[in-house]
Order: sequence, then C-alpha cells, then structure tokens
Amino acid sequence: MSETVSLKGTPVSLNGPALNVGDDAPEAIVLTKDLKEKKVGGKKEKNQLLITLPSLDTSVCEMETKKFNEMLANYDTIDVSVISMDLPFAQGRFCESYGIKNITTASDFRYKDMEKYGVLIGEGALKGLMARAVFIVDKEGKIVYKQLVPEITTEPNYDDVIKIISGLK
Repeated sequence: MSETVSLKGTPVSLNGPALNVGDDAPEAIVLTKDLKEKKVGGKKEKNQLLITLPSLDTSVCEMETKKFNEMLANYDTIDVSVISMDLPFAQGRFCESYGIKNITTASDFRYKDMEKYGVLIGEGALKGLMARAVFIVDKEGKIVYKQLVPEITTEPNYDDVIKIISGLK
C-alpha cells in the first residue's frame, strides 16, 4: 500500500510500496551527473544513505543537499546519493556551482526505479517527481532507517540521520 505526504498542506499519494525499517532495500539504477549508471540499494561494501527530493532547483532541496554535503564531509564509511528527477547535466552544474564534492547527485529520470522505494509522487503539481525522504541501508542491504518527510516543503531531521550513521559499522 502506498503512502501519503503533503505539498503545502494538500495531501498527495505516492506510487510504490511503503518500505519500512527491516525490509530489504530494493536495487535501483540511477544516473550520475556524468551519465554513468549507479546501482543503489541491495548489498554493498559500504552502508548507503539514499536521499530523495523533488528538484535541486528549489530552495529547500538546494539547502538540504548543501547541508548533507557539508555534514558528511568526514564520513567515508557511507555511500551518499541525493536522488532527484533533475537531468544529470543540471545536477552537474549544481554541484559545480555549490562545490558539492562529498556526495553523489543522481537522476532517476530514465528508469523511475525509485518507485520501488515508494517515493514517486503520483498526483498534483509535482506528479512524477520524488517526495522528500531519507533511507539508510546497511551493508547487508537492509533498511535500518527511514524518514519520509510529511510535508514536502520542509527539510528532513538531519540530527536523526547523523545519529544513525554514526552508529553504523
């Protein structure tokens, strides 16, 4: 069953399954700013932080990406992907403009694979984009943290994310 979030107080449904802590993190393919495919989710050598958001071209998404880039500068034990539907070219310009070097920006415009995470907005003005969410996936491919931000126009709880990441091996 899908979940619901709000956009400026108006409920919008999300497409895809409602994943929870303890579930297997589905493998999804996204494109990096260099047009290379990157597989996220599933078992990996590193823990993963998957951050989905509507568009880097909005003030809240911009702020969120810059904050995560800064906060995670010294975390080399986790693979961080900020995933949106923005085209890889735009993501490249964004990273260059703001000095984003500690995280990977990735686009799901080609496969819309992040629907496997239940974050694809299914209706309203942002239909086809992604909701604001954070998933932490351990090396075994299990979701150990999930934060689906209830109001799309607000930032996630960064402190919770850092606390969980700091406790991972």
